[in-house]
Amino acid sequence: MSTSVEHIECLIVGSGPAGYTAAIYAARADLKPVMYAGMQPGGQLTITTEVENYPGYPEGIMGPEMMELFRKQAERFGTDIRYGMITSVDFSGKAPFRLVADENHEILADTVIIATGASAKWLGIPSEEKLNGRGVSACAVCDGFFFRGKDVAIVGAGDTACEEASYLAKICSKVYMIVRRDEFRASKAMVNRVMNTPNIEVLFDSETDEILGEDKVIGARLKNTKTGELKEIAINGFFVAIGHHPNTDIFKGFLDMDETGYLQTIPGTSKTNIEGVFACGDAQDKVYRQAVTAAGSGCMAALDAERYLAAKQDA
Repeated sequence: MSTSVEHIECLIVGSGPAGYTAAIYAARADLKPVMYAGMQPGGQLTITTEVENYPGYPEGIMGPEMMELFRKQAERFGTDIRYGMITSVDFSGKAPFRLVADENHEILADTVIIATGASAKWLGIPSEEKLNGRGVSACAVCDGFFFRGKDVAIVGAGDTACEEASYLAKICSKVYMIVRRDEFRASKAMVNRVMNTPNIEVLFDSETDEILGEDKVIGARLKNTKTGELKEIAINGFFVAIGHHPNTDIFKGFLDMDETGYLQTIPGTSKTNIEGVFACGDAQDKVYRQAVTAAGSGCMAALDAERYLAAKQDA
């Protein structure tokens, strides 16, 4: 049961590049934003090592350091950043919307910006967690550069896995594609692209038994799903491309989503199906999933929220 009630002009749910950018713009517009940063403040970039593809950092920057700078900039302009969770929402009526933070603090928000992101799906083996950021990655476009001219492996059988394998094949010497079944789940065009790329070797009926290495990836031990036979491959990088899960479960029943849970926005805007509720970043983007595109959509959400509030005041 709620023990306190607070009225907020602009509530930002989630952090990361989208949330922090929304906060910077909202604070500069004097919307007095309050951010609930969630369980992983800074989002996926806090478990990313070097970021070399974000403009403005010619020497690259570590993901956690980058998010710390984003946070400081948001706070500089007056964002109230809180390290807690929004645990339930009620968007059934018009603004102000009712939300509950940390199970017992009720919030009435005139506008809500959702920046809860998406989490990569992992295989769930201990070596994967141990070597995450030391050769194990869930983003080939983000981290493939570090393995230029080296041998790598990628797990997955869908369109995304095929696309990332093709990307890696352009910069890596050899790409092993680990496919659990004896066929792909990807579209025919993507499968043809993979099968016609000379330096991609598809390992069907295979699953990862262990990723090898102490301080960095040096190989992988694979298990044949039909025979149980084990074999090892020598690699320097290991990519997981078995999908992402958008962190949007608490919005089900209120906001329009696709079949996998990504929030749907009006094209060219951050507007959801509920007036006054906006979505940005990876919670609504399953195509690009980059820090720079997330930041851009966070800017859009703050501007949309500002214009929505201004129009209400003028009405």
